[in-house]
Amino acid sequence: MSRHVFLTIASIIAFLVGLFAIVFPSVLLVSKGVTPLPGTLVWTRETGLLLLTIGLIAFSIRKHKNSETLKAFLFGNIIIQIGLFIIELVAYFYGTITKLSGILPNLTLHVLLAIGFIYFWKPLNRKSKSILN
Repeated sequence: MSRHVFLTIASIIAFLVGLFAIVFPSVLLVSKGVTPLPGTLVWTRETGLLLLTIGLIAFSIRKHKNSETLKAFLFGNIIIQIGLFIIELVAYFYGTITKLSGILPNLTLHVLLAIGFIYFWKPLNRKSKSILN
């Protein structure tokens, strides 16, 4: 799979999940076994907006040539995927998220996306001398 195709797929996923979180935050929370409260609805929508925006950025740069900016974007997404994986897993073990069925698809998706971002970041990392090396 090319980087262009990977970023297209990643952008669509981020955009759709973000849009869903903005429009249907209660459904998203209930699917994880979390009670929708005014605060959780706000944070779910905020997170949705951030995901939607990351999706738009990924889509807009998917055809860019190798650059330090593209490298930083890929690295940032590695951190996002690993961080979201850890946060959801810890939330499940502490009982904040009560439905395993609500996080298993996400955990799988975070692993696959992290692998993809690492795969496309590594060649850029070997060729440059920035702070991310």
